[in-house]
Amino acid sequence: QVQLVESGGGLAQAGDSLRLSCAPSGRTAWSYTVGWFRQAPGKEREFVAGIARSGGDIVYADSVKGRFSISRDYAKNTVDLQMNSLNPEDTAVYYCAANRSPFRVPTTKDEYDYWGQGTQVTVSS
Repeated sequence: QVQLVESGGGLAQAGDSLRLSCAPSGRTAWSYTVGWFRQAPGKEREFVAGIARSGGDIVYADSVKGRFSISRDYAKNTVDLQMNSLNPEDTAVYYCAANRSPFRVPTTKDEYDYWGQGTQVTVSS
């Protein structure tokens, strides 16, 4: 069992940047394929970005391509989501999730085994 802890959410204005971090307790961040998802009120949880355990596969949702970037910080033992050029449509609770697929980044929530509690991101216009 691994516990994931997200941090870095908060309030932002349109055009601002935020950086989210996902830290697995008791494990190294590169032991898992990690995905970021988000869920806005009244909407389904949707895939945002993911990085494979091998590091060889990185996937982004079309809605965030060119604005968001996922990476591993080996010094902090985290998987980070850098979010630039935020807009109000990015407002949601952001979750990190992990699975043990070594090379492929799953993009559906059912393929992930572990989830964090989520962190709120609110972007005002």
